[in-house]
Amino acid sequence: MPHILIVEDETIIRSALRRLLERNQYEVSEAGSVQEAQERFSIPGFDLIISDLRLPGAPGTELIKLAQGTPVLIMTSYASLRSAVDSMKMGAVDYIAKPFDHDEMLQAVARILRERQESQHTQAAERAAPATPARSAGRPAEAAQGEIGIIGSCPAMQELYGKIRKVAPTDSTVLIQGESGTGKELVARALHNLSRRAKAPMISVNCAAIPETLIESELFGHEKGAFTGASAGRAGLVEAADGGTLFLDEIGELPLEAQARLLRVLQEGEIRRVGSVQSQKVDVRLIAATHRDLKSLAKTGQFREDLFYRLNVISLKLPPLRERGNDVIEIARLFLARQAAQMGRGELRFAADAEQAIRHYSWPGNVRELENAVERAVILCEGPEISADLLGIDIELSDLEEEETPVPNAATPAGSSAHEPTEDLSLEDYFQHFVLEHQDHMTETELARKLGISRKCLWERRQRLGIPRRKAGNTVDN
Repeated sequence: MPHILIVEDETIIRSALRRLLERNQYEVSEAGSVQEAQERFSIPGFDLIISDLRLPGAPGTELIKLAQGTPVLIMTSYASLRSAVDSMKMGAVDYIAKPFDHDEMLQAVARILRERQESQHTQAAERAAPATPARSAGRPAEAAQGEIGIIGSCPAMQELYGKIRKVAPTDSTVLIQGESGTGKELVARALHNLSRRAKAPMISVNCAAIPETLIESELFGHEKGAFTGASAGRAGLVEAADGGTLFLDEIGELPLEAQARLLRVLQEGEIRRVGSVQSQKVDVRLIAATHRDLKSLAKTGQFREDLFYRLNVISLKLPPLRERGNDVIEIARLFLARQAAQMGRGELRFAADAEQAIRHYSWPGNVRELENAVERAVILCEGPEISADLLGIDIELSDLEEEETPVPNAATPAGSSAHEPTEDLSLEDYFQHFVLEHQDHMTETELARKLGISRKCLWERRQRLGIPRRKAGNTVDN
């Protein structure tokens, strides 16, 4: 069982993260500061360290040196994203922005541990194997035959897998199109992992989640004095991806000024920090994703037409779940087996009416909605068989505000009065508590800003947790 150390000074976040990891079969230790971690533990003895960037006393980056090769995942808010870039340059394996949801954290942890295990196996094999002539330069043979890492066998997905294998070895820019929740980041990850850049970083950026006033500085960096508060020069995310892959999710939300700078990266292979007159070369493979029609946006002047054509070198279309035939059952069964194992429920199966419901439901939230429905059903199921009513998918999205059952572990069910958060709240409990407490006097935009997420993400979490909107006048992005 992998052993993970959490270093976080906020008790609610630390305890919620500990329970999340323990529910998913990880052994967890925790500390409130770098000093406490040093005093209580042998830091190199862990499989992974998850640390907040800003801690009392020494910053979380100090753990990178103390870890002696153990991967360190840095947690940070978008307000300090530039520092996260610096931490990766210091050796952090990755960063994750707060607030994050459970799926995002679990995927990052699983990926980092898997890559560490693969690296250890490779090193062991190299030590055991006799010396052989060096391979020719280029993509490793094993990468060419590597697994895509996406579930599904329908014709549309088989065609997509073929394109991924053809495109991955190149440095061509890729535009991934598909509805929200279809798995666009999984496609980007597969392109990176099967490329010659696989050992270099893949930097993922959600363009919709970074405030418009900060996006240029976050992407391209800035010089000291470039704007109020710029007390030192900072590298941007494009620089952090040098030699690797930059994944820009929801690129349709990128402001026009930032689009012009990004076009220069694609055309010239160079960037200029905000406030600088000097350009510098970067070697970055760009992968972009969107659920919007960029061509239509370009015609109306909301997206640069020249950038659209630069991005659209290779276009990969990810089909929605409702168009993938029997893939939906294959994916649902995998989620069921995974959830049952994580919750110690033994062998569970779908009843006939549940499978019929899964096949015929339109799944507007796609794979993400399916996974949440299965998790809900496993929690509520009292026997070995899951019936259709436990999935909660026979309700149209327009009716969810009145009828959808909230996730059972929510601290405040929809319609009841909010209460003060306690140390026992999970991250999703805290999200629900905050929304229920403040939505009567805050707009959706204000709620999203306070939580540090996009309005689209706020809407998706409302749907997932079954939190109705109390004010008819509030609107959220689709």
